[in-house]
Amino acid sequence: MSKALNTFTNGLLRENPTFGLVLGMCPTLATTTSAINGMSMGLATLFVLVCSNVVISLLRNLIPDKVHIPAYIVVIASFVTMVQLLMQAYLPAIYETLGLFIPLIVVNCIVLGRAEAFAAKNNAGLSALDGLGMGLGFTLSLTVLGAVRELLGSGMCFNMPVFPENYGMLIFVLAPGAFIALAYLMALIQKLMKK
Repeated sequence: MSKALNTFTNGLLRENPTFGLVLGMCPTLATTTSAINGMSMGLATLFVLVCSNVVISLLRNLIPDKVHIPAYIVVIASFVTMVQLLMQAYLPAIYETLGLFIPLIVVNCIVLGRAEAFAAKNNAGLSALDGLGMGLGFTLSLTVLGAVRELLGSGMCFNMPVFPENYGMLIFVLAPGAFIALAYLMALIQKLMKK
């Protein structure tokens, strides 16, 4: 039980993909212009992480060592295609906003890294918990970063006004604001983790 709990909480706290391991920076910086965008990208990645971890774990003894990376990419790409088609059909506004970044989940180092480092060596149950923990950690970090950028950039959070209409620092909506907000959040979280 403790191994399962440790596997799940690993991605949330100690090895958070964004704030701890500094992985997946492309979608982190590009899609977090709002809390909804960050949360949507995180949930899409969470789905792919959990599903691909389970399938790769189940197939780990059948995939030859020489072709394991291409096989993992095929499995991951299958789930990414499912997410892309579902978002395009049922969430067209979010799909339109995230656009190119959904297919790029295939090459996200978080997904491929967890397949190689964890799912290929553990059973399906633990692999699902690992994907869930890492996916929730990634979703949480993207949502927090998106909320901070949206709040500072437009005075809104989850598209709801928090500050007066004329409030907002444009830099936080633009690319440099992503770096600034991420740096301060990483510093804050690292300081809190050391306490």
